[in-house]
Amino acid sequence: MDIKEISSENRQQINNFIKAQWFSTDMAVKGELVDMTSIDGFAAYEYGEIIGLVTYRISNSECEIMSLDSLREKQGIGTALVNKVIKKAAKESCVKVTLITTNDNINALRFYQKRGFDMEKVYRNSVEASRKLKPSIPMIGNFNIPIKHEIEFEMELKGKR
Repeated sequence: MDIKEISSENRQQINNFIKAQWFSTDMAVKGELVDMTSIDGFAAYEYGEIIGLVTYRISNSECEIMSLDSLREKQGIGTALVNKVIKKAAKESCVKVTLITTNDNINALRFYQKRGFDMEKVYRNSVEASRKLKPSIPMIGNFNIPIKHEIEFEMELKGKR
């Protein structure tokens, strides 16, 4: 596995991957529509093909993970990508790394907690506002759970610099 930063050389391939995984290059988070075609991140490659991707944005000394996808679960791809973001955030003097997931994403809830992220906030019924920006967000998600709430995780970076 080879991990590369998103650059002008691989941007189109990254955008195609995002669209294939998320059905759009727009992501709705906390009532904001984010254009994923210009966001920073790291891609994991094998034989020239993307097998994983993490995207993030940095603002006000905070790094927010916007998306994480691994085409092969339980092989360390997601962990390696998240660790790259944590290292980048520390290098950029961020005080914490945050992310939002939805209440139906049981795999993400487990994944991030096992890697040291803490559940910080629950935004009750916030997906309703996101659906107004992005109507393609389904009503029912993983494990037939209604998608209603956004859950914010964070990891403080004290001592990780």
